[in-house]
Amino acid sequence: MNLKPLNDRVLVKRLEMEEKTAGGIIIPDSAKEKPMKGQVVAAGPGKLDESGKRVDMSVKAGDTVLFAKYAGTEIKIDGEEHLVMREDDILAVVE
Repeated sequence: MNLKPLNDRVLVKRLEMEEKTAGGIIIPDSAKEKPMKGQVVAAGPGKLDESGKRVDMSVKAGDTVLFAKYAGTEIKIDGEEHLVMREDDILAVVE
């Protein structure tokens, strides 16, 4: 299934976290928090400003981003979890 986000929305796939701590302790699945880092799969064209002009998005497909902990709406695409969120929920682009 292909999704194209509308306006200033972004489709993000979460990136998996490390399963070990820096000290070498393996973290069980039940104790893991959901990662707040992901890769942009698709981005909408941007929102319209008050004059009706389209404001370009700051992110594009392929960017690695950090987002707010409870950002977006979780959806499943072909059995994999993704998030649909507004561009405002993205905190930073990882370079």
